Amino acid sequence: MSRSEVQHPSVRLKLSGMTAEIQPDRFVPGSFELIVDGTPQSHVNIDNPGELFFEYVQRIGHVIDLLGDVGEAITAVHLGAGALTLPRYVEATRPGSRQQVVEIESDLIDFVRAELPWDKRANLRVRHGDAREVLAKLPAGLHGTTDLVVVDIFSGARTPAHVTSREFYELARPLLSPRGVLVVNVADGPGLAFARAQAATLSAVFPHVIGLAETQVLKGRRFGNIVLVATLSPVDLTWVPRLLAGGPHPAKVVEGAELRQFMATALVTTDATATPSPLPGRTVFQIGN
Repeated sequence: MSRSEVQHPSVRLKLSGMTAEIQPDRFVPGSFELIVDGTPQSHVNIDNPGELFFEYVQRIGHVIDLLGDVGEAITAVHLGAGALTLPRYVEATRPGSRQQVVEIESDLIDFVRAELPWDKRANLRVRHGDAREVLAKLPAGLHGTTDLVVVDIFSGARTPAHVTSREFYELARPLLSPRGVLVVNVADGPGLAFARAQAATLSAVFPHVIGLAETQVLKGRRFGNIVLVATLSPVDLTWVPRLLAGGPHPAKVVEGAELRQFMATALVTTDATATPSPLPGRTVFQIGN
């Protein structure tokens, strides 16, 4: 039977009308991939949730590893759920962490919970709704106490415009603890106009921003993911060699004058000017059935 003939668990999402499917990883036993509208959105190793697969997720994982002491429980808010790869990672590497996950597609959560259940012992609350609307209504107890905010919001292959603006990030800023980090997954292609604008926008809201990516992506030579990290306190410069050493390779950390040059004349994105992230070609992320 060919791959196209194999039937995998799937669901038609009511809100977007897109199809979500879970496929086993043919090369990594115990691992599965969540695919939405033909775009791989999450990779989960059920047997070892502390193992991360996608390059940009590994980079976010390295940032998480540098928060506080090794294994220390943290408070985290994840905007965009997917298959809960990073919440599972946090629980595996920092047991007892308090986590909130926000997802607009309620039936996606139900589908993932049924097909790829997570540890019931995890202190993990799922909130249903639009990330921006839920962000404005999170409990006051999370303000100033959240160590990690992950923004990884996609509708199919694109990030919606309303979660890319200065006004959106201003809603997220009050959550961060003094040591907290906000991590944004930005997908962009040649020219990097969207990524440069996101860096400029974050820099207008947060005093400290760095970028992580594969070198060819940062040079604008191919479509890929750039991880932007924003903080209220200066980024510990000892992080830089550790982030580079962590891979995937080749890796690049952009900060200081180099980041300012990267942003160049990019304008801050506002609600009035925001647009969705660019649509990659089908050969970049999307796969056939």
